[in-house]
Parts: sequence; structure tokens; C-alpha cells
Amino acid sequence: PSQLAEAIDAHTDVVAFSAVQMSTGEVADLDAIVDAAAHHGATTLLDATQACGWLPIDATRFGAVVCSAYKWLMSPRGTAFMTVGDDWLERIVPHSAGWYAGEDVHASYFGPPLRLASTARRLDTSPAWFSWVGTQPALELINHIGVGNVYDHDVALANRFRAGLGMEPSNSAIVSVDLPGGAERLERAGIVAALRGGRLRASWHIYNTDADVDSALDALAD
Repeated sequence: PSQLAEAIDAHTDVVAFSAVQMSTGEVADLDAIVDAAAHHGATTLLDATQACGWLPIDATRFGAVVCSAYKWLMSPRGTAFMTVGDDWLERIVPHSAGWYAGEDVHASYFGPPLRLASTARRLDTSPAWFSWVGTQPALELINHIGVGNVYDHDVALANRFRAGLGMEPSNSAIVSVDLPGGAERLERAGIVAALRGGRLRASWHIYNTDADVDSALDALAD
């Protein structure tokens, strides 16, 4: 991600990238990438799955933004979001359009012609109803707290963890460290972490506290 902006040139049409790299936690330089894409007339497609919920994102800066909700938005699997600019909306063909993509959903149940919605709902599919029952209160909670406050909380916990491991502070809620046997030590202490690319990955969110960080550090020190 750190070299992406420099790789954009006059031959680039679309810049598709992640706001946050899922295995390392590296946060992309969104300003540099957006500026480079605009300079060369390229559009942008941002995957914000590892960002939405803790990292403030202005979706209007990108051609399109996609986000699965089961990560930092704390939602059941089956819900996701996509925002598109007007230029994208005019060009995208909704190949899977069904009744929910119609201008009048209740008049779109039976037979042709299907009159697509004039808004981005033309790209929607039939909702995963039970998944959205869980997604709604999760989004309400995040909005109540405020994404900026979540960012401050999550990054502070991540940096507390990094400091305990002798690492420099970062701007990410995800900590990736080469610590052989670390995942096993955490598991024995009843703490869940992940192994990604052979490295221990610990992600800190609004349900975590300073005590959780200290417990993880104690387990890794054993």
C-alpha cells in the first residue's frame, strides 16, 4: 500500500485497493492515492471492509466503496454496503437485478418489464432479512459512539499493545507481529487472536479495554 500512489500513471484506469491491509493492519495513504488517481484521470474502488467501523472514511472521495459488514461493523454475515458516484451508477450494469432493484419494489414481483430504480438501489439484491436484524443495532451503536471516538479508543489500545511488545506506535487498530508461538500462548489464556501470513494479528475494538490488552501481554510473557 505504501507504494501504490507512486505506481499510478497515465496507463491506469481503475485503482482498486484496501483502506486497511487485512494481514498487516497497514493503513493506506488515502490522500496520496486519491490525488494520484485524479491527476492521471483514473477512478478509484475502495475496499473498506477492514476500515469501516473504526477508521473515518469519506465515501464521496472515491468512485465506489465496498464494505462487508461482518468485520468492524460487528454485524452478522450476509450484510454489506456499496456506495457509488454518479458516473459509476450510470455505467454499472446490474446483472443480478431482481424485484428489490425496481423503482417500485412491490410492482416488480412478476414479469417484465423490470423498471430499475433511478438510485443506487438498482444495484441491490433481495435483503438477507435476518442478517439485517443484527446489523441495524450494531450500526446504531457505532453511530451513537461516533467513528472518531471509536478510532481514538481502538488505536490507543493497539498502541498500548504495541508498546508492551516493544514496538513503535501506529495509526492502525490492527497489530501484526512476528511472534512464534504467540497464538498458542494466547489461546491457552482464553484469548482469541489470528495468524495471518505466519504473523500474530491482534485487532482491538470498542468491546476491548486496557485490561484486555494487559491480559494479552501477560499471556505472551509467560
